[in-house]
Amino acid sequence: MQQYRYFIINKPYGVLPQFSDQDGRKTLKSLGNFPSDVYPVGRLDLDSEGLLIITNDKALNHRLLHPKFEHHKTYLVQVDGDITEEAIQKLKRGTEISVNKQQYKTLPAQCKKVEKPKNLEDRDPPVRFRKNIPTSFIELTIHEGKNRQVRKMTASVGFPTLRLKRISIQNLRIEKLPIGGVIELKRNELLPLLKIKSEDLAPPPRKKTFQKNSSYKTRMRTGGMRRKK
Repeated sequence: MQQYRYFIINKPYGVLPQFSDQDGRKTLKSLGNFPSDVYPVGRLDLDSEGLLIITNDKALNHRLLHPKFEHHKTYLVQVDGDITEEAIQKLKRGTEISVNKQQYKTLPAQCKKVEKPKNLEDRDPPVRFRKNIPTSFIELTIHEGKNRQVRKMTASVGFPTLRLKRISIQNLRIEKLPIGGVIELKRNELLPLLKIKSEDLAPPPRKKTFQKNSSYKTRMRTGGMRRKK
């Protein structure tokens, strides 16, 4: 029986969410020694930070990534400019973004303007600073995972993303995990935080197939049953 492993990472800015890179950029290997069969769940790009799950549990991967299961992922987003209530309402309703060169309307989201968290670590390198243009923070919760979706969403309402950090998936949070920190959880510790039951990850039952016995196969090959003389 396969042993499942679950690692929780606070991914730093500038680290690729993979274990190798032909261009020599930093990867997850720089954060620790991981088993050879694990992989990251979902996207968290080079220029994004925060919560990343690494596992070899394919069923969990599917459960978290498929939109129909509606697992909420919350991001702390620093945007360029003082975001307006009108823009926040647009983000809540869903916005038009480009996905694979086609227009796509995002599903309804949760969004609110927040103050800069007191425990938010400085980023390395720091976010660009422009004296005459303020920045503001929002918490945005979605249950989709389109490529660079959050960045496209804030840009579509006129407030480009400057800094993006995933802070939670359901009730799993990384507020006490330092940048670059890694912890390993057991399945019975992780699943309740993700609001997933063990039985939800059970493989579907196999369909029974009719097995023809050898004598039946022999008769079929020889043209059926012979009559007794």
